[in-house]
Amino acid sequence: MITLSHYLIVSGMMFALGLAGVIARRNILIIYMCLEMMLSAANLTLVAFSRFRVTDGLPDYAAQSLVFFTITVAAAEVAVGLAIIVALYRAKQSVETESVTKLQG
Repeated sequence: MITLSHYLIVSGMMFALGLAGVIARRNILIIYMCLEMMLSAANLTLVAFSRFRVTDGLPDYAAQSLVFFTITVAAAEVAVGLAIIVALYRAKQSVETESVTKLQG
């Protein structure tokens, strides 16, 4: 039987792995994927709490509707973020964070 704590452990591990990737990596694409993993971990937590909070025999769908909204926002974020990464690559010919943070005139 899978309980709420199982979902929360998996979500916490996903979030920690994403946070470690954001802190340790230097490639902008990898950082971006780790940010998306952290967002997925938060969505998993919301769905898990929604599923295990039962009222009148039905799960609480308020959190699941919030997850739908965050997935929609994440899709827009992906479009804008990838456009920015492509523009940075065209300007600097690299997706490493050091090449982006250097101020060159």
